[in-house]
Amino acid sequence: MSLPARTCRLDGRTRTRRAAFARLARELAFPAHFGANLDALFDVLTTDLPGPIEIVWHGRSRAELSADPELGPVLATLEEAARARADLTLRIDEP
Repeated sequence: MSLPARTCRLDGRTRTRRAAFARLARELAFPAHFGANLDALFDVLTTDLPGPIEIVWHGRSRAELSADPELGPVLATLEEAARARADLTLRIDEP
């Protein structure tokens, strides 16, 4: 029997790295020791949370997110974590 996925939905209103970290931490129930930086994000997603995990980002295109100096590194970290962990799904729902 599979467990339901922990899910986080980010949207086009997420404009800062800090806002993305806060939303991810809240919706995925990150541990209290989460350091709110890119290395900590990768570590929490790949080692600290039971899966499955689903992250959906909608309202902005992958190209827009990648080019954004605030959010591009967050997207890159989420993509890296998804490659490192088979039960972590990242989906970009393009507008």
